[in-house]
Amino acid sequence: MALMQNRGNKGLIADINVTPFVDVMLVLLIIFMVTAPMMTEGLEVNLPETTAKALRQDDKPIVITIKKNGVIGIDKIKGDRKLLRQELGKLANLDRGKTILIKADTKVEYGLVVQVMADIKGAGFDNLGMVTIPVEKKR
Repeated sequence: MALMQNRGNKGLIADINVTPFVDVMLVLLIIFMVTAPMMTEGLEVNLPETTAKALRQDDKPIVITIKKNGVIGIDKIKGDRKLLRQELGKLANLDRGKTILIKADTKVEYGLVVQVMADIKGAGFDNLGMVTIPVEKKR
């Protein structure tokens, strides 16, 4: 607070200087805007390419990720097929109509992908899809 001179009397000014507050808020906003796109969920995998068109989705699907070393992730949880079956059982009790998407690395064995698909179907989910990367069109 600053001193105010008014006809020789000294008093305090009751104003708050908000400029430093605004500066800090703008810096925080910029930091969040830059870092938010970098915050991705799940495991990083090399997806296969395909020419199929993307499916229309009404709600957020459950994403199951299979890494090339065989680690299976369901949303943010990492584990094996046993853990996958447990989590799918819990989710099936909530909503069997949810869409499940599988993101499998290109190096994953075909048999593991089929086993995971069988586990998903065994839990009672019917809406199943695969996540791929679209092939770039050559001119």
